Amino acid sequence: MEVINALGRRKAAVARVFVSEGSGQITINKRDINVYFPSPILQYVVKQPLTKLGVVEKYDIKVNLDGGGFKGQAEALRLAIARALVKINAEDKPALKSEGFMTRDPREVERKKPGQPKARKRFQFSKR
Repeated sequence: MEVINALGRRKAAVARVFVSEGSGQITINKRDINVYFPSPILQYVVKQPLTKLGVVEKYDIKVNLDGGGFKGQAEALRLAIARALVKINAEDKPALKSEGFMTRDPREVERKKPGQPKARKRFQFSKR
């Protein structure tokens, strides 16, 4: 099997994934997943599509992660892995889609408007 690549995004985070057959190693920015995401919850989020299909020990995954915070990065990586698995075997798509792993979360930060402290918040109104 050749290397399959896919892209996942969430908020400001971008994950580029390269999947090849192997023993279940996940390397993020040349570091092991346990070092990059010390939180077991985020490790669980990243591995969700693999666990759903039961292929955790089947593929080696190399990742370039950029931008955003750790939660956004973990969810971007989950989407990228799900997309790569569908490229490998298209029959897995309904199972992943039913769990919501194939959906790009479109929510982004709203821009700050001029004359306001934040996007929606206004300065206090003073009548006099």
